[in-house]
Amino acid sequence: MIGEELREYLNFKAEQYNTRDFIDTDPIQLPHRFSKKEDIEIVAFLVSTIAWGQRATIIKNGERLIEIMENDPHNFILNYTSRKLNFVHRTFNAEDLDFFFRSLRHVYESGGLETAFAPHPEIAGIKGRIAHFRERFLETEHETRSVKHISNPMKGSAAKRINMFLRWMVREDKQGVDFGIWQTVPMSELYIPLDVHTSKHARNLGLIQRKQDDWKALEEVMAHLRGFDPIDPAKYDFALFGIGAFE
Repeated sequence: MIGEELREYLNFKAEQYNTRDFIDTDPIQLPHRFSKKEDIEIVAFLVSTIAWGQRATIIKNGERLIEIMENDPHNFILNYTSRKLNFVHRTFNAEDLDFFFRSLRHVYESGGLETAFAPHPEIAGIKGRIAHFRERFLETEHETRSVKHISNPMKGSAAKRINMFLRWMVREDKQGVDFGIWQTVPMSELYIPLDVHTSKHARNLGLIQRKQDDWKALEEVMAHLRGFDPIDPAKYDFALFGIGAFE
């Protein structure tokens, strides 16, 4: 498929999978349990941070995070003091979580998560916003081991989990899957979270030629997706992920 035929196919698949039914099978169900903006974004950020591996395990451990935060995420973060925690998800452990809680408190004391993704003075677009956020987040004292959990597109990372978090927060979704609660980041700037499913089928469809799943590959696929829909290019994440995960 090329050109208009491919655009129509991806639009069809995006509509097929971008429905409320998607929530029940995806970690995005966890922030959907909350209504307060800060609660939603804190849960969404932490759940997206551990979003690798089987989705059932991600959801189970995401529920554990909510439990640790006493089902009151924003209040918990504002009053958090370093303590011994009982949590592990693959390579993300209790020490990492303590740092994330402390750093989130610092972020909320100085404006909040949305302001942490402000434009970078020297780097344009989402890449710059992620770089700006990373600088802010790492201002809090931390162990070297924790740095790997904050992706760095400046070193080539496709930043899958941060881009997923940003899609959740920014994208105005008429179907009610993504939240669209951030108004300071243009939806047109969003990148899709490039994972094993999306990259495989993007290559099958000729949207990526590069072999590595890195930021350059992400730029490659986004050039096509923005050509199909310059206003809402991230909607095609539902198409590419859905084809891989459900078909």
